[in-house]
Amino acid sequence: MSVAIVSFSVFAASQVGTPGPANMALLATGARFGFRAALPFVAGVALGKQLVIWPVGYGLMSLADTVPGLFEALKWASALYICWLAWKVANLRLDPAGATVETAPGFVAGLWVHPLNPKAWAMIVTGFTNFVSPETPTLQATATIAICLLACQTLFHPIWTLAGDRIARLVAGRPAERYLMRTLAALTVASVLYVVF
Repeated sequence: MSVAIVSFSVFAASQVGTPGPANMALLATGARFGFRAALPFVAGVALGKQLVIWPVGYGLMSLADTVPGLFEALKWASALYICWLAWKVANLRLDPAGATVETAPGFVAGLWVHPLNPKAWAMIVTGFTNFVSPETPTLQATATIAICLLACQTLFHPIWTLAGDRIARLVAGRPAERYLMRTLAALTVASVLYVVF
């Protein structure tokens, strides 16, 4: 096949399953609002990556040659947004029974996570440049990348969210809560800095 599906699937699983801005947001959302309340956000995060995959597959990367400053600006804007999310995570306090005043972020909020996530962009560009042969038809290449990533997200994103829910049940209201949220925020910032630099 023109797309190295097995190799790309292993790469995708290693990227989607490991800590990054999206997974930290999922973990924090599960911790703050509970697993069930976070599910619309989880669905939005999973489908939001498609908003990056399809434009990249159909030539958005050609803009990198003609308007290189655009991608540099997007990279830094995305990094700042994820750092702002990390700051909010650091200041969250957990409610293992679900939020009493606030409501969980919904589907639309989840859609924005990956388009503003530098790790997602790097993962997708790497997928197209390293696992797709040049003669592959665009639709085939893009659909294959999209399906593989969505399958990995369908598996790993709920796991991260459930982990947040379970962690909250252990530490909510205890001194460890503040340290947990600060650690999640620090990991989010570290994952962005790793991708950016």
